[in-house]
Amino acid sequence: MHTILGAGGPVANALTRQLINKNENIRLASRRPSTFKGDNISWQKTDLLNYNEVLNAVKGSEVFYLTAGLVYDKDVWRQQWPVIMQNMINAAKDTGSRFIFFDNVYMYGLVNGAMTENTPYKPVSVKGEIRAKVATQLMDEVAKGNITATILRGADFYGAETMNSFLDSMVLSKYAKGEKAQWMGNPKCLHNFSYLPDCGTAMRLLGETPEADNQIWHVPTAKPITGTQFLELAASIYGVAPKYMRINKLMLQTIGLFNKLIRGTVEMYYQTDHDYIFDSTKFENYFKVKPTSYRDGFMELSKTLHQPKA
Repeated sequence: MHTILGAGGPVANALTRQLINKNENIRLASRRPSTFKGDNISWQKTDLLNYNEVLNAVKGSEVFYLTAGLVYDKDVWRQQWPVIMQNMINAAKDTGSRFIFFDNVYMYGLVNGAMTENTPYKPVSVKGEIRAKVATQLMDEVAKGNITATILRGADFYGAETMNSFLDSMVLSKYAKGEKAQWMGNPKCLHNFSYLPDCGTAMRLLGETPEADNQIWHVPTAKPITGTQFLELAASIYGVAPKYMRINKLMLQTIGLFNKLIRGTVEMYYQTDHDYIFDSTKFENYFKVKPTSYRDGFMELSKTLHQPKA
C-alpha cells in the first residue's frame, strides 16, 4: 500500500498518476475527497494536524508520502509545520513504514553557485527557517536510527493544473491567451524549474527503491537558463512575440499591502533577482533518468492550455 498524505495537490496528483500506471494499491489521505477513482484507490479523510487520523491513514502502508502544501503564510507555517512533521515521525515510528517527504529549497537561502543535496542550510527568510527546522527535525530521527525516511526536494515547479506556479500563470498561460507575460525578478538571471510529471516520477522511484532511503535527493530538473530564454522559448511555442512586464520587489510590496498572499512572496524575492541553480546530478546518475527539457514540457502543456485565435 502506498499512502499519499496531502492528496489533491499538484505533486500528489503527479505521484498518484505514476502509481496508477504501475497498478499499485493507493490510499489518498486528505481533508477533501479525492477525484481519483479506481479499484486500487481508496480515500481517507485526514487532518495532518490530528495524529490519530494520520496514524489511521498510514497503518498498513509499505511507504507513505507527504506532499502537502500549506497556506502561503509564515505564521501558519510556524504553527503547523513542526506539528505535521512530528506527526509524520511518530507515524513512521509506530508503523515501521518508510516515509518520503517532498520538500522545497527555501532552507538553502541565497546560494552562490549550485544547490546540491549537500548545500548547508542558511535560510534568509522566515519560511526558509521553518523548512530548515522541520527537515532537521526529520533527519535527526533518521540519524538516530529511529525511522526510515527520505527527503526529495524540487525546484520551483511548473505544469500544475491549478496554475499556482509563476511560470505557469505569469508566462505560459499568458502567451497561450495571446497576452503579455510577466516575469518575476531579473530576466537576466539563471533559473530552473522542475516539471511536475518529473516530480511524480522521482517520488515513485524513491518509493520503489528502499536502497535509496535515509538521505536527501533532488528531483531531475533541466539545467538553468535565463528568464529571457524562458520567455523566448515559450513565445516561440505559442507563436507570439516575447513581450513581458517585469515584476520588481517594490511592486510586490505595494500589492502586498492589500493582498496577504502576495505579501507572503516578498521575502522570497531573492530567488528571482539572483541566479537560482538547482542541481539534480545525484538523482540522474543513480536512477539513470533525465529530466524533461523545457521545450518538451512547454509543448506538452500547450496541448491543454488555451491557444490564441489566429
